Amino acid sequence: MTALDAPRKPYDIDSLTDVALRVFAERGYDGASMDDVARAAGITKASIYHHVSGKEALLERGLGRALDALFAIIEEPEAREGRAIERLRHIVARVAETTLQLLPELTVLFRVHGASKSEREAVERRRAFDRHVTEIIAGAQRDGDVRRDLDPRLASRLIFGMSNSVVEWYRSGTLSRETIARAVVAIAFEGIAARRG
Repeated sequence: MTALDAPRKPYDIDSLTDVALRVFAERGYDGASMDDVARAAGITKASIYHHVSGKEALLERGLGRALDALFAIIEEPEAREGRAIERLRHIVARVAETTLQLLPELTVLFRVHGASKSEREAVERRRAFDRHVTEIIAGAQRDGDVRRDLDPRLASRLIFGMSNSVVEWYRSGTLSRETIARAVVAIAFEGIAARRG
């Protein structure tokens, strides 16, 4: 029996979503077709429609995964208890780690612009996450742990802009997830200047 004669791995909705997200991350959602997804999965396009109604349904599932992961972070005890600065530090580190763990999902999320219903809903949820983090930054400012001359919303955007950019350049095996997460936290909270004396 050759590899071509071997039975195909059966697809379920989750594994099909995995394939679709990799295709969307590589080609962009608008640039990817259901033919591309079927080819990447090694199945017919008709087989995909046994699982989902279309491309947007796959996108919606992927965006849901990404956003659920981000919102799970802010529900963790370390993100809910203690000083605002420590909660913020935890969230920043966990978002960096999660971005690398769910690279296709977060790549697709960070690139959506609200063109479709699923994208608009995802953008709204992401804004709710950003508002939550902005409130934590404002709390850290009130505590005297973050500079008061920074706009909290801008600070949040810049911190997560740095973290989110990982989806554009990271290639598996180049650096460990822990190394990248530590660097994001160090730069966000301590800058890049060496400490003297």
